This record gives sequence, structure tokens and C-alpha cells, in this order.
Amino acid sequence: MLPMSQRSAYTATIALAATLAIQVFTSLASTATAVLAPEIARDFGLPAKLVGVFIGLLYVGSMTASLASGHFIARHGAIRVSQLCVLICAAGISLVALLPPSAVLLLALAPIVIGLGYGAITPASSELLARTAPPGRMALVFSIKQTGVPGGAALAGAALPTLALAIGWRRALLMAAVCGVGIAVLAQSTRRRLDVSSAERPFSIAALLAPLRTVVRHPALVELSIVGFVYAAMQMCLMSFLVVYLTEALGYPLVTAGLALTTANVGGIIGRIAWGALADDWLPPRRLLGVIGIASAACAFATVAFSPAWPLAALLMVAACFGATGIGWNGVQLSEIARRAPPGEAGAITGASGFITFGGVVSGPPAFALLAAVTDSYRTGFLVFGIACLVCGSALLRRMK
Repeated sequence: MLPMSQRSAYTATIALAATLAIQVFTSLASTATAVLAPEIARDFGLPAKLVGVFIGLLYVGSMTASLASGHFIARHGAIRVSQLCVLICAAGISLVALLPPSAVLLLALAPIVIGLGYGAITPASSELLARTAPPGRMALVFSIKQTGVPGGAALAGAALPTLALAIGWRRALLMAAVCGVGIAVLAQSTRRRLDVSSAERPFSIAALLAPLRTVVRHPALVELSIVGFVYAAMQMCLMSFLVVYLTEALGYPLVTAGLALTTANVGGIIGRIAWGALADDWLPPRRLLGVIGIASAACAFATVAFSPAWPLAALLMVAACFGATGIGWNGVQLSEIARRAPPGEAGAITGASGFITFGGVVSGPPAFALLAAVTDSYRTGFLVFGIACLVCGSALLRRMK
């Protein structure tokens, strides 16, 4: 039998691997429609700008699932909840693929379904990682797990446009859904080792809302949640509109625009790991989050300046830096929320904070779409949300003095 320390390290490794794989798929599922927005919009006879509304509806579902997730994680276990979420996401993207062009109204149901699957993933993984991660490496472990968000989006940006050109966007989405079913099946082997559940936990509306009341009563958790609100809005606007901006406004081919999104998400992967290591060893998380916000704003302003005359290498460099900042912040913020949560409540508290964070995601893309429609320019959205990140990051740094 392995010594206790080795068993703990093995369990932590299994937990991180399982949550990372699940996060990659659910992120791919939530990003797939944005990546394929020009093709989907063409089939349904809709303007591609409506991808912002689609993403907003997705995160309405995510908000609901995030807030309610604490009860179900405690009752059924983090892995069981994650398996169900993966299957729900797979069902949502399958619905998009199977709807006929005439079923435009039913198309609005698909993002809500995907969102219900996506919303509980982070609270479930937070509960699991808070129990298994080494205390001195929580920011790094959470950040590595959160690389699954840009990792899944990068995979979507790299694979789905090519698959759509080869076999059609509908078959591409169905192939992704089949992969999700496989991941849910594989996760079953980890349940005995990783899940902790309480079948006797009673259900009530008061119990669902209790974590949100806890967050509101603690100023540090409120501050972290507001940071999440602003930064998540910027992140989702980047992920939702970069492809449409490059193809519609600047005339880039879909594959090239997909490469830019992939580059941004690869930057997000590197950024999340780097920021997590820095938060554990070098900079306090709040100060680091302030620096990230200001850097994200600078990248947003550079994106406003894009033009067809830019060399592709320069465009991709900005996309990588934008990803490292605008996407890379999440692991540091989540680990700090889990660290400040009452003992045994990391999943519920991150879910309640996620409810606030998802508010930024819900309002961000539709607001971006509205700005684009009113001004007839995607640049306005990047400018406005860049200013919001600049204000938030500057406020964090001023409060540290």
C-alpha cells in the first residue's frame, strides 16, 4: 500500500486530470456555436451578430445552474454532477445540429440547455480540488484546471472550422457531442475515489440561496465576485466576437479567424498557469488581478486598432497577449474564493460567486452586440469593455496602497 502522502498526491492528480478533461469538453461545447456562428447564421437566415444573444442565453442557464449547484454537489458528489453536466452540454449542441432551418424559435432553447450543463462544472470542480489540492499550491492547481476553459475553446477554434468545411457544421457538432458522451463514461471510474456525498441533505429554496447570502455578507467575496463580473464579460466578448469581427469587419477567412481565436486561447492556457504560480509564490492575488485587468484593457485597445494591413504575426501576437490576460485571470480568482470560503463549502460559495460572475457573462455579449448594431462597428465593444477592465484593475491596485 502506498504511504498516505503518496496516496494523497495520487488522488490530487486523478482529481485534477478528471476535472480538466471535463472542463475541456464543456468549454468546447459552450464555445462551438460562437466559432461556427457565420455558418450557423447563414443556414438559419440570421445575422451573425445575434451570436451575442445566443451566448447571453447560454449563460442565463449557467447562472441558474451555478447558484443551485451547491446542493446537488453535496447530495450526489462532484463527479456525478459533472457527468450529468457533460451529457447536458452534449444534448445542447446536438439540438443545434439537428434543428431544421425553419425552427428558429427552438434554436433559442439550445443555449439554455448548454448553459445548464456548463454552469455547475466550476463549483463541482472547486469542491473537489479544495479537498484534494496541496494548500500551498491551490492557485496553481485551480489555474491548471481552468486551462480547460481556453483549452476547450482553442480546440473548438482549431478543429470545428476545418471539420465544418470538410463535413458540414452540423456533423461537426454531432461529433463533438459523441466525444462528450465518451468523457462522461470515462469519468465513472473516478467516482469511488473522489466523490463525497450526503443523500440525506434536504432540498429547499432557502438552502439554495444560503451560499449567496454568505457571499454578500463578506466584503472580500463581494469584491472578488465583482472582479469576476467585469473580467468575465471581457473574456466572453473576446471569445464570442473575435471570429465574427475578423471575418465580417476585416475580411479574414474563417480558418484564419479561427486560428486567431485558438492563439488567444493558447495564450489563456499559458497565462492561467503563469498567474497561478505567481499568486502562490510572488504577488498577492488581489494585486495580481489588478495587473491582469490593466493589461487586458491594453490588449482590447490594440484589438480596436486591427486592420487588414496588419501582418498576421502581429495580429496573432496581440491575440495571444489578450488571451493571457482577458482569459487567464480565472484560476487566481477562483482559488482565492475557495480559500476564503467557510470549511467544506468551497463548491457552494464558488457557485454563488459564479452566479454573480455569470451576470457579467450574460450581460456582456448582448451589450457588445447592441453596441456593434448601434454603431455599426465591433470596435466599439472592444473599446467599452477594455475601459471597464481598466477601471476595475486600477481600483484593485489603488485599494492595495
